[in-house]
Amino acid sequence: MIFLESPGSNTFEIQDIPAITAIARERNIVTIMDNTWATPHFLKPFDLGVDVIIQSVTKYISGHSDVLLGTVTVQADKVDAFRRFCRTMELYASPDDCYLALRGLKTLVLRLAHHETAALKLATWLAGLEIVQHVLHPALPEHPQHDLWQRDFTGSTGLFGFVLKETYPEKKVAAFIDALQLFGLGFSWGGFKSLMTVGKYQRTAASDYNDRTVFRVNVGMEDADDLIADLENGLRHLTDHRENADA
Repeated sequence: MIFLESPGSNTFEIQDIPAITAIARERNIVTIMDNTWATPHFLKPFDLGVDVIIQSVTKYISGHSDVLLGTVTVQADKVDAFRRFCRTMELYASPDDCYLALRGLKTLVLRLAHHETAALKLATWLAGLEIVQHVLHPALPEHPQHDLWQRDFTGSTGLFGFVLKETYPEKKVAAFIDALQLFGLGFSWGGFKSLMTVGKYQRTAASDYNDRTVFRVNVGMEDADDLIADLENGLRHLTDHRENADA
């Protein structure tokens, strides 16, 4: 089995999905893709050769951060095996959770339009700041796999990241987070509320961002200019009277 997530939800690399699935088919390897970031509205993995698609319905499809739910969608030749597995494991969703997901699905396209526009506005603004080294958003032309994103995706959503040029002590990063009024602190995303996570990035594979502090931004349904003002105020707390990174 090969598991894909494109973009990755921390440092937002884009994978060459058709190239991977072509190799997998030659070797009879099943491919499974997490399509939560793009949603079925902006990416159709079956068209790119993926066998199984998983989706966190908790995020964009629900949109209201009030349900814990996921979906699995399989190609026709995998249906019988997957149906038997679900029956054996008794994997069924509750009617109430399904209702909440269907309610959110009705406004998915409208919400994604705001998430996309607002996130791109924030990402572009951040890219213009002197203290920012990289903005990790695949829809920006400077993203290293922007050409793959353009080829396979029809849009972008509200989750992206950024990395600063300098390393700041933890208490300054904490001051930045504490100063934010519109961004909550939370690991989930895809809901109506804007969220922020900050942490040292660690992977076993080689990465330009290993041991770097990555700020991950979930842009919710708030006004983009208000979110920019909130980030601007937070960054002021981060950079004012900056202490030595070893402090």
